Amino acid sequence: MLRSAFILVFLSLSFGVARAQYISEVLSYTPAPGQFINSAPWGTPGSARSIVGGVSGSLCLGAFGGSVVFRFESAIENHPDNPYGVDFTIFGNPMAQWSEPGVVFVMEDENLNGEADDTWYELAGSDHPFSSTKRNFSATYFNPNQSEAADVPWENQEGDKGFIRANSVHLQAYYPLPDSFPGIGSDETLYTGTLLEGAVDVDHPPLLISGRRAFGYADNQVRGSAPYTLPDNPYTAEVENSGGDAFDISWAIDNEGSYLELEQIHFVKVQSAILHEGGFLGEVSTEITGAVDVSPVPGIQGNTTPLVIKDLPPEMDASPVLMEAFLFRYGRPVEGSIISWTCSEEWAEVDEGSYLRMTGTGPLTISARVDEEPQVEASVSTLVSMDLTTNIGAGRDLSPPSIFPNPAGESFRVHGVDGVRLTLYDASGRMLKHVADYREGMDVACGDLLPGIYMLKLGDRKSSHCIRLLKR
Repeated sequence: MLRSAFILVFLSLSFGVARAQYISEVLSYTPAPGQFINSAPWGTPGSARSIVGGVSGSLCLGAFGGSVVFRFESAIENHPDNPYGVDFTIFGNPMAQWSEPGVVFVMEDENLNGEADDTWYELAGSDHPFSSTKRNFSATYFNPNQSEAADVPWENQEGDKGFIRANSVHLQAYYPLPDSFPGIGSDETLYTGTLLEGAVDVDHPPLLISGRRAFGYADNQVRGSAPYTLPDNPYTAEVENSGGDAFDISWAIDNEGSYLELEQIHFVKVQSAILHEGGFLGEVSTEITGAVDVSPVPGIQGNTTPLVIKDLPPEMDASPVLMEAFLFRYGRPVEGSIISWTCSEEWAEVDEGSYLRMTGTGPLTISARVDEEPQVEASVSTLVSMDLTTNIGAGRDLSPPSIFPNPAGESFRVHGVDGVRLTLYDASGRMLKHVADYREGMDVACGDLLPGIYMLKLGDRKSSHCIRLLKR
């Protein structure tokens, strides 16, 4: 026992004295539209410089497609003695139930000219094998040409259309300004990359969820504790060491999806990978605060064989659903794995074609297990309804209420409502205060709240209207 404790102390001291290699230079910053773009501290050219030399910067990439390219002073080696096989860690600012995944690409300086002009290789994360993941996806954003906040229209290659919605908290233009970002088209800009479906649920307030991906994406896992050179095990959900998102160069794939054997890389690109609105939290957008190289230290081990199941929606009807699950070993899918399924209720089963079929309603948990390795298992849960009606758009029939002032100081008022219950929540969904019968013109005290983002729910039903409140 004493010998084990000595080894752990020795390893910790080894990491403590190791020279940390952080980002040395940002080569390009090309944000997509978003609520933090064109505004300090997250969305200006100066924001890109903040992620150099540490892990406490502040850089927002905006909606799907926004990206940053950076390098370290020395090449990142794919070293076999690195803990868990990972080679570098990227830090963002996700919350426990709100991640904003970004896809990571790497490049080797093959022509030795010091420029990021060779071939980008995607690091394939846990969602790469899923049928919902789309490589070479593209979306065009159109500049609304407004000097203040306005909805930014988008259209993807499949003809779907939508908006990056403006809100009452961030009042600057959301489309990247030509003076700050001359490489972005002044009228419209096309972004291409890998699109993840993710697991975003903003239809059941007050709790908003953007589920963490199993591994392999930036701005996905919360931060742990120093030393940040001691990486987390990316294959477990727990924060064990530095937190953040650790990456293995061995996850690199080419354009055909084949895995590569890269000995080292010189450049890294992070790109926002989800195109989805986030309710009162705004659009889903990847944020970066820094990155650090991992040093070789043999002897640190952990679980490197996760089973990953594709997410189910939190609420669904009884239509058949194709279940997808993959066994990974050191981040690469294990070919030929046989998955067995079980359901918590007798009215549900997964058939031989891996389709979930249901004849009842209520809470349901589906579990998967690897036949060859029965200790490896995972599960997902959902609520099944035969006559599902969602909350999407339910609040749009109400006259549009608003908060004034917003940002608020000691108090605020709500315009456009009368005789309703007001409930205030923090970003994690915890109720802070309520007014049972609010009358228009009443002041609601908020001086006791810490500065930050809150959600105000109007009414008692799940489909009640919600407004974002910023406390200064």
